[in-house]
Amino acid sequence: MVILFRLLLLIAIAFIVYSAIKYVFHPRRKLEQAHERRQYFFLDEEKNVRKNFLLTYKGVMFEGEKYLGTTEQSFEIVSIYIWARDTERLKGLHREDFEFIEEDIRLRYPNAKIEWKSPIKEFLKK
Repeated sequence: MVILFRLLLLIAIAFIVYSAIKYVFHPRRKLEQAHERRQYFFLDEEKNVRKNFLLTYKGVMFEGEKYLGTTEQSFEIVSIYIWARDTERLKGLHREDFEFIEEDIRLRYPNAKIEWKSPIKEFLKK
């Protein structure tokens, strides 16, 4: 009976340690931390075309929608639409900030045409 109790206690401790480690290293948590600290972080499952990517930059959370298409050699992401989740937080961002975001996305998806949604689209046209 004591051996069974010790075994169950050992399994419970191992499960708690595993859960804590999994929580600490989860990418979504890293995104939330970077958002709170107003840092840059890009969260994407590059192999999953249907899943949107998230990025945070200077306290603003952006979401990007990827579209698959064909290039001369293969199927690639050919179009990306990006928008801010909370447009009120865009205050203080400059044109250079959006150019930085576009450059980072182009490093990951070189064949993609990047389009911004309102109100960023209108700001960049000026």
